[in-house]
Formats: sequence, C-alpha cells, structure tokens
Amino acid sequence: MTSVDRALQILELLRHHRTVRVMEVAEHLGVARSTAHRLLQALVHRQFVVQDANKLYHRGPAFLTAGFGDDRIPVLRGVARLHLERLSVALQETCHLAVIEGNGARFIDGVESPQILRVGLRIGMLLPAHTTAAGKTLLAELSDAELFALYPRGLPGSPVEANRRASLRRELATVRKRRYATNIDESAKGVRAAAVVVKNSDGLAVASIAVAAPSARCPRSGLARLAEHLHEAARAIEGNLADTDFAVQGRRTPSAAG
Repeated sequence: MTSVDRALQILELLRHHRTVRVMEVAEHLGVARSTAHRLLQALVHRQFVVQDANKLYHRGPAFLTAGFGDDRIPVLRGVARLHLERLSVALQETCHLAVIEGNGARFIDGVESPQILRVGLRIGMLLPAHTTAAGKTLLAELSDAELFALYPRGLPGSPVEANRRASLRRELATVRKRRYATNIDESAKGVRAAAVVVKNSDGLAVASIAVAAPSARCPRSGLARLAEHLHEAARAIEGNLADTDFAVQGRRTPSAAG
C-alpha cells in the first residue's frame, strides 16, 4: 500500500469521525505509530488536517474545500448565506457562520464588512471554541460531561487549568441564560463579537452565527443590540432549514438552560 493510499484512508476516516488520534490512525491503517504520525504531519502541512492543543487531529480547510467534508455543510451554508448577507448589510459589520469541531469552532462561511476598518473573514479557520463567541454559544449546548470530555486536561494555555475550566462553565451558564455569547478581545485584540445558536426543527444545535466588529466601533453596551439582530437572522435560517431535507446530528438544548 502506498503513502497516497494511506493518506486517502485517513481522509476517509475523518469523513466519519470529526477527530482522530495518532494511535487510532495507526490501528486503522495497520501501521506503526511513527508512520501514522508522519502521514498526519504531511496532511497538516497541506492543511487537509489540523492538530489542536490536546493532540487531536481535525479536518482542515483544504479538507472542506476539496469536497471531503460533511455533505450537510453545503446545505447549511446555502440556507444561511442570504441571511448572512442581509445581516452584514444591516449592521455594516463582518458576519460568520460556524460549526463546532472537537473543541474548536470551524468558520464555514462569512460576509465581510464593507467598511475600511473591519474584521477580516475567517472562512475555513478552526479557532479554539472557548475564545470565540461563535464557539461559546455552541459549547453552551453541551452537558458538563460533554464539556469535560472536550477539555480533559483543562483549557489549552491555561496555567490553572481546573480553575479556568470552572470559569468557562460559569460563562456558559450566563450564555444559556441571556441566549447569546460574546467575545471581548479574546480571539484577537481589538475585536468584539456576539453570537447566537442556530437549531434544526428538533431543537438541536447545528451551527452558530456571529457578528464581529472593531472594538473602537463596538462598545460592550452595543453587544446586546447585535444579539437582537442575530436572533432575528437565526430564526429566519431555522425557518428555511425546516423547509429542506436537512438532517444533522446536533445537540439538544440542555434542560437546565434558563
């Protein structure tokens, strides 16, 4: 079996599993862990695969653009596109559509602000979910057990991991209560954002939409106003999803949510 064959098998594996470990790839291919690691690093180099802080491998930007990704993503993107455009025109700010991928937020579409000072597009990027508004509103849909499974060693880069994870749990409880998440200089200095969840007809979270703006133009008091526009757009997207054959494995809203 050639290296190309093995690389394609890894991509096929990632079509069915959002994350994989070196050991899992080695077992799937029947090769040594060193060989599996070398193949994964080659795919990382070409951006078909990305590795997170917990050494889990996820689908990369090239994986999605090459058409290897989830067949349901194009449907979601197609339904949401018009509403993202309308939202961006109304707010004159950059808007994104994102999905959860492991403990990251994958930005799958977006519309850039027409203003000179603006937040750039992040389409294709996988960012730590706990540092983005789009990611936090999806993390808020998880149970404590599911959240712990995503961060078994605490949050990446945190010197006091257990305390930082507890702080995130408190923030996610606030997100559930007020029904939107915020990002204040967390993913990038000088950027503020708000995001809300998008659900399917069964009440399962399938994505999030976010608005991001330069902090110079977006005071903290303005985030609630952005959330109002986001909720309106999310309801419109959900209504259109209900008219499609969109079937996706999402997550139910926690019953404890206020």
